[in-house]
Amino acid sequence: MGWFGEEPGGLNRMYAGLLSGLAASGAAVRGLLAGSACADSPDNIVFFARRSASALSRLNGCRLAVSDALCTDGADVVVAHFAPYALPLLDLLDARPFVFHFHGPWAGESRAEGGSRLSVAMKRAIERRVYRRADRFVVLSRAFASVLHHQYGVPGERIFVVPGGVDADRFAAAAPRRAARERLGLPQDRPLIVSVRRLIRRVGLEGLIDAMREVRRSAPEALLLIAGRGALAAELQGRIAALGLADHVRLLGFVAEEDLPWLYRAADLTVMPSMTLEGFGLPTIESLAAGTPVIVTPVGGLPETVLELDPVLVTANCGAPAIADTLSFALRHLEGLPGTDTCAHFVRENFHWPVIARKVLSVYEHPQGMS
Repeated sequence: MGWFGEEPGGLNRMYAGLLSGLAASGAAVRGLLAGSACADSPDNIVFFARRSASALSRLNGCRLAVSDALCTDGADVVVAHFAPYALPLLDLLDARPFVFHFHGPWAGESRAEGGSRLSVAMKRAIERRVYRRADRFVVLSRAFASVLHHQYGVPGERIFVVPGGVDADRFAAAAPRRAARERLGLPQDRPLIVSVRRLIRRVGLEGLIDAMREVRRSAPEALLLIAGRGALAAELQGRIAALGLADHVRLLGFVAEEDLPWLYRAADLTVMPSMTLEGFGLPTIESLAAGTPVIVTPVGGLPETVLELDPVLVTANCGAPAIADTLSFALRHLEGLPGTDTCAHFVRENFHWPVIARKVLSVYEHPQGMS
């Protein structure tokens, strides 16, 4: 959708990490995306249109760039991450293997955020057309493999589960929690809970804020910090004020990339309170890489990420009381949760980009038609 250095976002972060990981694994890979060249964009990227260009200009630019790349250098495999940009390429592929990374149901996410029936129907039609052509799919979790199979009719043998990745070195805890708090100007004497989320409906921040009413009963000094931007900022701020939680919940807004590992490290806990359509949850492994355990709701792929680390990290359900119960328990038993080294080792073994890139590359190299 865009280059992460220019436009933050989970999909863009994942794309940038995968591109780098594949190249480091020895694959000859070229990325094509919307955006503008910037200082941190690698040489193997082609920007086919500015993000500010019209949708038609971006789609046309994508088609022209892919056509040029196929004519100039050829390709063993063509890979796409976003259905609208894949749609104008389908007739260019010929017999080349086409792999689609399914990051979530585009139409379903639109419906969850209040999209019109016409908009949702158009997005679903685009998805179905693209998915019919794809030879293989990479999904981030078994939960999204089920969505792809049952909602879009994709045969199971064409779906490969490979979780998201993280640069474990970048997020590794380089300092004690006290130093991270000092760097960010955060209180040293309060239990800190952090949630890094887009401020949109489906990620469950309303329920998390409601849960803090109960959490403060057992942990009167607990402070929740919500990092991120989005359409719900004013509504959430109003909710905080209406519940009398101004001393217990803060909206941080956008947190710069260089500060994000320090924010995770500063927290006693992070939390992912999603309500629906959470295929993986990248902040989960970012936080674990920084050595901070994560509480997640039993939604989508979130439990798959932490269950092997410690089942206590998964709430009983998505309701505010269940979130409050788990957070309160965790704050009372911090010493019993996975520690800094355990969390970081778990990520390095299972989600570090060199590990994930090799798994993705094996899907790209997989003989067509085999499971």
